[in-house]
Amino acid sequence: MSVVLRLAAGWLVDHLSFINQCGYEVCDSSAYPCGVTINTSAAFTGGCHAGSSSSSSRSGAALGCGDAIGTEGKREKKRYVFREEFFDISKPHIAADPEQQLWQRYPNMVSFFHCLLVLQKRKRKYVFNQGELDALEYHSKVRKLIWEGTLHLVQEGLKSGFLHPIPAELSCRKSVVPGHVGCGLAELCEMAKQFPAVNESDYQAVCVLGDETSVPEQDLLSCVMENRSDCAKIVVLMGQKYLVPPRSSFLLSDISCLQPLLNYKKKYDVIVIDPPWENKSVKRSNRYSYLSSWQIKQIPVPALAAPNCLVVTWVTNRQKHLRFVKDELYPHWSVKPLAEWHWVKITKAGEYVLPLDSLHKKPYEVLVLGRVQGDITEVLRKTEDVLPVPDHKLIVSIPCSLHSHKPPLTGM
Repeated sequence: MSVVLRLAAGWLVDHLSFINQCGYEVCDSSAYPCGVTINTSAAFTGGCHAGSSSSSSRSGAALGCGDAIGTEGKREKKRYVFREEFFDISKPHIAADPEQQLWQRYPNMVSFFHCLLVLQKRKRKYVFNQGELDALEYHSKVRKLIWEGTLHLVQEGLKSGFLHPIPAELSCRKSVVPGHVGCGLAELCEMAKQFPAVNESDYQAVCVLGDETSVPEQDLLSCVMENRSDCAKIVVLMGQKYLVPPRSSFLLSDISCLQPLLNYKKKYDVIVIDPPWENKSVKRSNRYSYLSSWQIKQIPVPALAAPNCLVVTWVTNRQKHLRFVKDELYPHWSVKPLAEWHWVKITKAGEYVLPLDSLHKKPYEVLVLGRVQGDITEVLRKTEDVLPVPDHKLIVSIPCSLHSHKPPLTGM
């Protein structure tokens, strides 16, 4: 299970375990020659090791191509697991200074005005703009909930052995983050934009993945791809191989071309959205294109949502974006905001990856949960199946060092 601990405050989650338990076994390994590089960025943007299908260890041993397990008369399988070093966060990215450590130890001492006063004394020439003032005010409201909830989950995580103190000699070493692994979703989206537009009448509803190792890229971009088998499938995009989980489907597409998903004619009980929000970091790095508020509104959530569908949106800590989701985006989609949850990022020793009271980046991100308000007869028909959404929960986990990997929500 991806959920290690469940307390009143929320969940302690093992993201790595979730990935490795998703069933990334490829049948008939002879179809995939030795030396290929498997890139799972379509699902998890990471590198995988090949592992024996009979291996039961959580980490999975790195095995060569000749180590696939099989018996005469049966198809061989090869198991792939995620590289552990992507979750080897043993010390904070930035350590809190002594004053901030004091605040983190005694959260009741901190108020919004006290925080503002101390920061202004330390940086007398610093002038807060309205966005920064809004962020400070929001932080002051959620800080105690985050601090106390994380503390309880971390304490239990240390007792269970999932989290553990880092020896001094290891805490001094620099974390080694693997280099760039193949192409990512940004490059695939750019590729999608290069193909000529297809008339709506020409769209296929669905294409079933077979045993071929290669599927024309334009076919992948023009319809929903389904893996109906109990084994993972491998597809090739831009020279890279990607694992597709068993019993899953996907549409690889730019946001402006979602007609194949609508033609698929399926409704969803849960829709999770992680928009590419505009921010200074994205502009500086030019890592990917961001969407404007107007473009995000065009995502056809009402057409894809089943009655009482739960909509979950990942939001940056910029208050402008949070207000947009709650006050504009959800009403536009006929979604009623229900709750805000927080994902808190910690190290393997249970420390925040960034100071809790950092002026810039925070060690947490926000999820806004809402429920679709549809036709009253449809809603009443499914009311007995609807569970209440708690107002505030924490998801505490060791983050992946690859960009923008969110923790799994399935266990919650």
